[in-house]
Amino acid sequence: MTAQDNQMPARKISVFGREFKMPRSRGLRITIGIVLTICGILGFLPILGFWMVPLGLLVLSYEFALVRRHRRRFVVWWERRRRPD
Repeated sequence: MTAQDNQMPARKISVFGREFKMPRSRGLRITIGIVLTICGILGFLPILGFWMVPLGLLVLSYEFALVRRHRRRFVVWWERRRRPD
């Protein structure tokens, strides 16, 4: 049995119905989330865009409970808003 057999399966992010695998390394996931968020704040510059902020927060929500809690509240609010009464 190798060390890879004991690892958790790769986490996946679902964005607009598409699934993307995230790196297995927790440090790399945190780094990617922080970089996306910081670069998204600079969205007025060419190449970078404000779309990077929510994507970075989504990546970070898998690592930090505070961000995850806000993401779940947003999802619940969004689903209630979309549901026709």
